[in-house]
Amino acid sequence: MWPVVRGGTHVDSQKLLRRAFWAISVLLASSAAALGQNDPADDSAMMGKGEYALSSSSWTTADHPQDASSDLMNLGRSLDSPRWTASGEFIILERMDTVNQTLISTYPGVPSPTTQFTVGQGTDRVSSGDLTQGFAGGPKVGLMCHVDNGCHLEFSFFEIDGWDNTASIASGPNTTPVFVAPGGFVQTTDSATQYMQWMYATRLYNAEINVGWDLCSRVTVLAGFRWVHLGEELHGTIWPPDSSPGPARTAPFWDNTTRNNLFGSQLGADCKIFSHAGFSIDGLVKAGIYDNVADETSGVSIFRHVYWESASTNHGAFLGEIDLRCKYQVTQRLSLKIGYEGMWLQGVALAPGQISETQSQITPVPHSLPLVSVQALGVDSRSGVFYHGATVGLEYSF
Repeated sequence: MWPVVRGGTHVDSQKLLRRAFWAISVLLASSAAALGQNDPADDSAMMGKGEYALSSSSWTTADHPQDASSDLMNLGRSLDSPRWTASGEFIILERMDTVNQTLISTYPGVPSPTTQFTVGQGTDRVSSGDLTQGFAGGPKVGLMCHVDNGCHLEFSFFEIDGWDNTASIASGPNTTPVFVAPGGFVQTTDSATQYMQWMYATRLYNAEINVGWDLCSRVTVLAGFRWVHLGEELHGTIWPPDSSPGPARTAPFWDNTTRNNLFGSQLGADCKIFSHAGFSIDGLVKAGIYDNVADETSGVSIFRHVYWESASTNHGAFLGEIDLRCKYQVTQRLSLKIGYEGMWLQGVALAPGQISETQSQITPVPHSLPLVSVQALGVDSRSGVFYHGATVGLEYSF
């Protein structure tokens, strides 16, 4: 028997997020094309990419010969301009969308060892889509080296390891919480005083290195390498533990972990949308195709003994990112940054999607214990997930 998998509204929300992503990307690209034709004079007062305007008293034609004034001016700007820019930020993102898999259904009455549970006859109470994980935050750091001729090399890293949520359904005098999985796996509570609980957690790490070239004073193109790790855990437990009948239940009845490691190159564009005095607004778009080295490990408890299985795959994946950043120059070298960031991953393995890829089999044996086997049918790495939220921090050039 196969578990119920709802199409649900998560498909519609994913389509909406995709359309929003591409709409913002087109908007930023068109802004870059339009603004790239202009080079306002007040841009010279901005710190921007580490270029500072010289004081009018630093170099004058009265102090040096006229034919050498241009070279001396360039030398002075090279000496005064910062070579490095470091940033430290706090990033908080909301995780959206997942595979919508039924986790708990309720059936009327108190089950017996001969009770047959049929998918669709119960009432769906909890699905993985209900375990919305909301917002979580973590550190984000960056370092940029400014090279001559309008080029720069930048490195950035962030990690968030705090998304999680739980849901539970208690047993009742006339209701029983049930989880059904492929191969005839059925899990119920052991007594009317227990409840069934599911926990869903996510972590996300990101590191990238990019080279940037200034097309003009307002538009910079980027190319680089990126690594993203997306890990998820999904646990189903019966609580509180009950040692009757048989040995005490000490492990989750269902334990699944997925790991995605995306390696690949990306292209992007950074556009200065607005600048005046010490304030600026920048828009950034990045996208790339990645090789996703994905694997999953599942532990299935049958007769209170955990059987483990695992599988791995290589799968193509897409990553797109949009940023909108506001910067205020507090001092000549220190700036305050605040912005919005959205990131879309497609072609990844999510924990709820592996339930349909885990097959358990119980074969009765006369006058002996039944034969039990648990195997992985593969890795479902076709899912998508969207993250968006805010960043705030400081930037220092030296």
